[in-house]
Amino acid sequence: MKRLVLLGGGHAHVEVLRTCATEALPGAQITLVSPFERLLYSGMLPGWVAGHYELDDCAIALKPLAVGARAEFVQGTAVGIDAAARRIQLADGSEIGYDVLSIDIGGVMDRDAIPSAREHGLFLRPIEHFAKLWESVLQLAEQRSLYVVVIGGGAAGAEIAMALQHRFGERARVSLVTGGGPPLATHPPVVQQRIQRALRRLRITEFEEACTEVTASHVVLASGVRLACEAPVMAIGNGAPKWLAASGLALDEQGFILTGPTLQSTSHAQVFAVGDVATRIDMPHPKSGVYAVRAGAPLALNLRRLVASGELQPHLPKATSLNLVSCGKRYAIASWSGLSFEGTWVWHWKDHIDRAFVAKFRARDVQ
Repeated sequence: MKRLVLLGGGHAHVEVLRTCATEALPGAQITLVSPFERLLYSGMLPGWVAGHYELDDCAIALKPLAVGARAEFVQGTAVGIDAAARRIQLADGSEIGYDVLSIDIGGVMDRDAIPSAREHGLFLRPIEHFAKLWESVLQLAEQRSLYVVVIGGGAAGAEIAMALQHRFGERARVSLVTGGGPPLATHPPVVQQRIQRALRRLRITEFEEACTEVTASHVVLASGVRLACEAPVMAIGNGAPKWLAASGLALDEQGFILTGPTLQSTSHAQVFAVGDVATRIDMPHPKSGVYAVRAGAPLALNLRRLVASGELQPHLPKATSLNLVSCGKRYAIASWSGLSFEGTWVWHWKDHIDRAFVAKFRARDVQ
């Protein structure tokens, strides 16, 4: 009996659990390790902040999925991996051994990347932590008008800024600090233009420069400008967990796990990694949730084949992906393969896709 450990309750691992619930994985003792009992789907986070969803609408319960997959659920946070000894260290001091390991823990936000952000910033990730602090922000907005600054020029930053302004209306003044360059700088120019128009419609002020400090009452920019701010929302990019450096696994220059076509570590064949924590050595792609979702089924297949000593199959993700950006109200912008369009119908399309993804993993639907 091989010990298969799924480290992290990410987008790909919920698909692995779903497939194991519908078709048992013989010859394996499965353990899911996650800091949280649920996965809050990141694609629906802006809609929740905007007030379009309840939090439960965005949640995938991990325990019932694990039970359905005949897997043990361990609530814990990994702080280390010893790839040579095949052991995982958890924050509570315990260890878990494995024969086969799959890692889907996502990236982490560097709380020390901007001075004093750790003390004063409201970080979007982990989403569970953000969700707990969100109620206090809502209560504050009920008491008085707020100055809110969102720091981060990617899709997450733009979406959250628009969601916040839509939710608070006249009770808040929202600004977006991009870090330099326009919002969604890696997207096609037509998408950037659509996003900037959407920001202007909501009267969100855009600052195309870096944030150099976060204080209790201000956000300081590289130019020396000080923005009044009572709620600095940190939507900065994700980095690799620092403890991976001592794992013995092959890593790229940024510290992410290097994997090959079969999603296996390039240094340890019994270790798989997907999502933001991994970098494909043969075909690097953006750190985006869509790629983690796409990796779910191929990962499930290759884990099953490795346990059965079968031949693994390469995962060849599509070169293009559909990108959907919500714009506060029930309105969204889409881009795909050089095409771009927007409207309320795009939001309803996105809403349908997101709800269908979450519903797929409801316990009653995976039996």
